[in-house]
Amino acid sequence: MNANLQKEEFQYACVSALAAHAGLNRGDFRVDDDSVDVSFKGLGYHGAGRRRNPIIEFQLKCTSQDLINGEVIKFSLKRKNYDDLRGDDVMVPKYLVVMLVPVDKANWITVHRDLLHLPNSCYWLSLRDYPPTNNPEKIVVEVPLANRVTPETLIAMMEAASLGEAL
Repeated sequence: MNANLQKEEFQYACVSALAAHAGLNRGDFRVDDDSVDVSFKGLGYHGAGRRRNPIIEFQLKCTSQDLINGEVIKFSLKRKNYDDLRGDDVMVPKYLVVMLVPVDKANWITVHRDLLHLPNSCYWLSLRDYPPTNNPEKIVVEVPLANRVTPETLIAMMEAASLGEAL
């Protein structure tokens, strides 16, 4: 497996573990032509809104580049992904989820006798209210380091989705 596929699979596994902890059901599409790598459904979920079984969708990006600038990750996103993730005319809230990992994959995960340690985090950004762009290739977006993906964050995303909103 090449390095990019390893990063993709590693991030997918980490996000899926967080969602499993939050009690969410994972869904995968065979073709990613709408900038969605994975979706989660809150089966049996009865959030604050009136929509049952809300769904959220993620575009996953994992990199070992040093992209932290102050309190944000400056991530260069392809124009197609930017356009697919922005706007409020979607049925399901979509989020960009960025994971930073060290270059040396030996530092991605630590396995002890009674502990599995994943020292890296994922960070989310909703582009829902972002404006259109004339940039033909890529757009640099700022993902706040405060937007860490946790089981609690995923539940908050589900509550927002049950209201027809995004965080």
